Amino acid sequence: MASSEALAALARRYRVDPRAVAAAPFQGVANRVYLLGDHLVLRIARPGSADDLRKEASVIPAAVRAGVLTPAMVAFDDGDELFGSPYMVVRRANGIAPGLPDGPDDERWRTLYRELGGQLAALHEGVPALPEVPADTASDPRPDVAALAEAGYLSADVAAWVVGWFDRLEPRIPATPRARLIHGDASPTNLLADPESGRLTAILDWGDAAWADPAVEFAKLPLRALPTVLEGYLGGQDESWAARVLWHHLHWAIGRLATPPDRQGGHWSAQPGNRLLEVMRFLLADPPPPWPALR
Repeated sequence: MASSEALAALARRYRVDPRAVAAAPFQGVANRVYLLGDHLVLRIARPGSADDLRKEASVIPAAVRAGVLTPAMVAFDDGDELFGSPYMVVRRANGIAPGLPDGPDDERWRTLYRELGGQLAALHEGVPALPEVPADTASDPRPDVAALAEAGYLSADVAAWVVGWFDRLEPRIPATPRARLIHGDASPTNLLADPESGRLTAILDWGDAAWADPAVEFAKLPLRALPTVLEGYLGGQDESWAARVLWHHLHWAIGRLATPPDRQGGHWSAQPGNRLLEVMRFLLADPPPPWPALR
């Protein structure tokens, strides 16, 4: 915990009454978060997360310049004068965490997810490579499938069937997708919505930003939300993009099968079987074109 004296000193620096400083109700894994009155937020890097906050200090201003709805950075201090760890002050965004649609035809949050697609397009096209942002190199999932079969998590027959899925998707995917700056965790937990209109008000938390195939961006949302997101991103639907996104969803779903149970995680993909069942839920529920062509 940050000391009350350090928090009060920072508050006075920004002309905020120290009595108006409070720990945020939802704390991040990488940062301790405090509300500085009604208009500012303080984020202090937890041990082991300083590099992520340094990366955000580079990414946030670039995203703001590209027109992305994210709270602007007011200050970043890489020293340890007050808190013994790097900290950042950002503008405070208002809103509520959005929910997820039950399926592609569900109108709940449709406007928000379409707007999210447009925001991700602005990010991917409008922000150049930044030296503080690492490159993320995708791997071939098929050796992972073979390893799971060898370890006894899959039968040889099922493993061959899964590898067949990747074999069918591969011709639809560019051999060398052009990398872009991605947010890296554009999930509902990092979005804010206007409670009245349901429209997107902010994209938060850039600690997972990376230079990667932009299709990776869409693996942080369940497939049932993606027809709407891709509509906002592409202005329509595209079979090649659907194949690229499905490739990453299947890869990550396979990777989760051998991980331990998670009784506390509230994220849609927190438990080991969730991703795979989400893929099944979407593909078995009469998905819109072009998704049926990938089954």
